[in-house]
Amino acid sequence: MPTITQSAAKTQTSKSKKGTTDQATMKAIAVYPGKPDTMHLRDVPTPSPEDIPGGRGVLVKVLRVGVDGTDKEINAAEYGAAPPGDDYLITGHESFGRVVSVGPNVTELAIGDYVVATVRRPGSSIYDQIGTYDMTTDDMYYERGINLRHGYLAEYYADDPEYIVKVPPGLKDVAVLLEPTTVVEKGIAQAYEIQRRLRVWRPRKAAVMGAGTIGLLAALVLRLRGLDVTVFGRTAAPYLNSDLIEELGARYESTVTSPILGESCRRYGPFDLIFEATGASSVVFESMRALAKNGVLVLSSVTGGDRTIEVPADRINLEFVLGNKVMVGTVNANREYFELGVKDMTHAESQYPGWLKRLLTHPVKGLENWKLLLDTLTSAKGAIKVYCEVAT
Repeated sequence: MPTITQSAAKTQTSKSKKGTTDQATMKAIAVYPGKPDTMHLRDVPTPSPEDIPGGRGVLVKVLRVGVDGTDKEINAAEYGAAPPGDDYLITGHESFGRVVSVGPNVTELAIGDYVVATVRRPGSSIYDQIGTYDMTTDDMYYERGINLRHGYLAEYYADDPEYIVKVPPGLKDVAVLLEPTTVVEKGIAQAYEIQRRLRVWRPRKAAVMGAGTIGLLAALVLRLRGLDVTVFGRTAAPYLNSDLIEELGARYESTVTSPILGESCRRYGPFDLIFEATGASSVVFESMRALAKNGVLVLSSVTGGDRTIEVPADRINLEFVLGNKVMVGTVNANREYFELGVKDMTHAESQYPGWLKRLLTHPVKGLENWKLLLDTLTSAKGAIKVYCEVAT
């Protein structure tokens, strides 16, 4: 496995045979894992293509990094660990940048290419070794900006091209959305893969639970596949999110006036595919009831805590058994889904021009404004995607 040595004590100038950077140190946003509210700006060694073995290093200048609930939770010390040898973790896992230097044995990428890096890195399981490291059975996992590997809220990063996906210039204004799009791509692709059990499965009706960033992207991908889509969200329409949903030719239903298992479900469901992205475990059980026979429910929420609720367990079990229903969880994504995301985002720019860019609601310029970035992430009203403009 290529090693990431961004944290190594490197003090000399970073150079490669193709392209250079003359910085010995760079700025980065980091936390002290395990200690709440420790986000800070620091100087760290600038990485180099030589940090990656076999002449396969790629140095990327970071342009934009999206932030989400994961970054907030890491700053709250809910999870996350520093790479070996460091007491800090550079955060940020939603990257977008441009190649500035490559090693002598890199043929897949060239200086000037726009790129997005994947997040998960391989462990030791058989799934890791065949490239499906997002399906690892290891107890310990490696994710850049999340656990045991430094992230992308820095001026540069270096990595192996195996984990760097080229993005066409036409997507450069929206490519920071690629990583969250892969969450959707994986979930929907897995749903179709599971449904091969039915020999013939042609879903017509889909529901998305939640109208946040992931919910919006799920609605987009499902519409690109031709499904009739209903999105359930808490906020009453009209507002930006509901407008964006309707511009896709989907419909928006507020659960304040139209509960999931109410008239909307009877009118527009039952649903062949449901993508759950609310962060509320109670919605999972309502979604199970709204699923059609032979349907598949995809869960993408990571819920903490120990909340308990009362559910009609016998009825749910009976409906799942007699209705041949499936429920599956999805988390993280490997390279396959990043490449699929590039295709769908390109398709979206053609079919719904300008739609993706409207999701980028709250930019914060410069790593030095990390306090504003964190404050915007935690308190901004109406935010869909908060991101840092690291460089232009």
